[in-house]
Amino acid sequence: MGNFFKDNEDLRFYFERGVDWTRLVELTEHDFKAPDGPANVEEAVETYREVADLVGEFVANEIAPHAAQLDREGVALEGGEAVTPARLQSIYDQLRDMELHGMCLPRELGGMNSPLTLYFLTSEMIGRADTSVMAHHGFHGGMAAAMLIMSIREGSTKIDPDTGVILETRFERFIREIARGEAWGCMDITEPDAGSDMAKLRTKAEQDEYGDWFVTGQKIFITAGHGKYHFVIARTEDATDPSDPFAGLGGLSMFLVTTYEDEGGERRRLATIDRIEEKIGHHASVTAEIGFNRSPALLIGQRGEGFKYMLTLMNGARLGVGFECLGVSEAAVRLAAAYAAERRSMGKSIDRHEMIADYLDEMRTDIQALRAVCVHGALEEEIGQKLEIRLRFAEGLGELEKKRLEREMKRRKAAARRVTPLLKYFGAEKAVEHARRCVQIHGGVGYTTEYGAEKLLRDALVFPIYEGTSQIQALMAMKDTLGGILKKPRAFVQRGAQARWRSLSARDPLERRVARLQALSWSAQQHLLRRTAGDKIRGLGELPVTAWADAFLKDWNPKRDFAFAMLHAERLTQILFDEAAAELLLEQARQHPDRRDVLERWLDRAEPRARHLLDVIQTTGDRLLERLEGDEAAAAAAE
Repeated sequence: MGNFFKDNEDLRFYFERGVDWTRLVELTEHDFKAPDGPANVEEAVETYREVADLVGEFVANEIAPHAAQLDREGVALEGGEAVTPARLQSIYDQLRDMELHGMCLPRELGGMNSPLTLYFLTSEMIGRADTSVMAHHGFHGGMAAAMLIMSIREGSTKIDPDTGVILETRFERFIREIARGEAWGCMDITEPDAGSDMAKLRTKAEQDEYGDWFVTGQKIFITAGHGKYHFVIARTEDATDPSDPFAGLGGLSMFLVTTYEDEGGERRRLATIDRIEEKIGHHASVTAEIGFNRSPALLIGQRGEGFKYMLTLMNGARLGVGFECLGVSEAAVRLAAAYAAERRSMGKSIDRHEMIADYLDEMRTDIQALRAVCVHGALEEEIGQKLEIRLRFAEGLGELEKKRLEREMKRRKAAARRVTPLLKYFGAEKAVEHARRCVQIHGGVGYTTEYGAEKLLRDALVFPIYEGTSQIQALMAMKDTLGGILKKPRAFVQRGAQARWRSLSARDPLERRVARLQALSWSAQQHLLRRTAGDKIRGLGELPVTAWADAFLKDWNPKRDFAFAMLHAERLTQILFDEAAAELLLEQARQHPDRRDVLERWLDRAEPRARHLLDVIQTTGDRLLERLEGDEAAAAAAE
């Protein structure tokens, strides 16, 4: 009997030593005041480990052996409904019977009250077995948890301040239905000609004379779109003046739409499945086109808050994709290593050939670095959210305690925000690279369907595209990084000086190397900001001197002023990930000496890469930007 938990030493490290579970468990169990919960942290973590062991055994024996069959059979659209083949349906039924859909939901709503971080860690194992199954599974408990979080944020949930038990919540019936495995949800954002540019979304929501809302429009590329409950972002305002707060993104609102009702054995459709996409990979996952024609809808929060609520969904989704990428990368390196150990060439197995050995070593190292960042991001995001809930509902907090919790919440959320686009970017790009290398290591048979390498590559290709493209992640990371420097320039200068000093003075040679990597990152950020500021200063010549201060400090236009930084955003993002992973692995190495090997291998890859990327940032780009500027000028003149 296989077990994807027991056979993964690095994954087990986070259960046994790599995570300080105390803070997360205390918040999850409301300081052990809630009924029916564990008595202490150790008991809670032991339960988490048992869940991980259960999932690891199930996916290794009931999903992974059937991945090729699931890929061949796929899903179909018949009579306006998605049809799931018997094998795939059997897997879903078993997941339901194991009650995994309620893993991260509160006990009082039919769940197990496990942390979302545990859900993410089990997601990696399911993704390793088959990423299509993982994609669908993620739209059960994850969407139910999103319903609860959104209800809390809009103020329609009541919680006992002493025990943390939920007394009332707006979407309780829906959440319980999902926890039982009888339904699931999904999120509907993308439209034709409106992917990353959300300001172009055209789906509309209108309110009738009784105050009821109805959604009309078309959404495409909806994963698990055959689900019952859809989070739909739609336009509710028609403001045309750019200064109007309801213009652009401010005119979007978030809705929960029930797309069908089952009555007496018959299904009545309130929104239609118009198409199921035929894709390169993810064949066992439904990707649907959904049509809304005055579909009844429930407004979440207030009008114009759609983008804010969408970010809540996307943050969790991007963390989830990071763990999903880990699963595919883990499958790729294991498949490649097993084949290379058996395939002999020139008198020895090919895993002993230098280039192949280097490939496998780099893949393993990438995975360990990505897992460190993913676990860190998940922990910080979850603790930040739970601190926000505690602050919202706790009564009798002293002013000092309240301020302490607020500081911790902001720190946790900032840490999660820093790494989320980085892990989504790196994980997606590396999953494709690792799957591609798996095919290459297999040689000719890798190009056939017999060994499964090509399936991993087909499945991985979507990761740099969905839940925000790699390019969007890079632009987010660049914007946050440079924006943070502009807000606190003195702190930025101090970080650079400290990194340079530690690179020379630290007693630990690995700490010196991490500091050198931080200094390289600092130099890249400094160059991008200096170049951006220089371009901005040159543009001040068109303004009177009295207007220079406001124009430089306040009136930043990302499209105009950050052209050079946008050009190099992906290179900066790669350096930022290398830096973040090194910092986390150094922290692990300080506590656990056996992790020094992981850090050393990571630095062997990251340092030369960062030096190269910094050189590219510092020496290239002017010619291309001049050409683009000339093209824009010519186009403007032609108009």
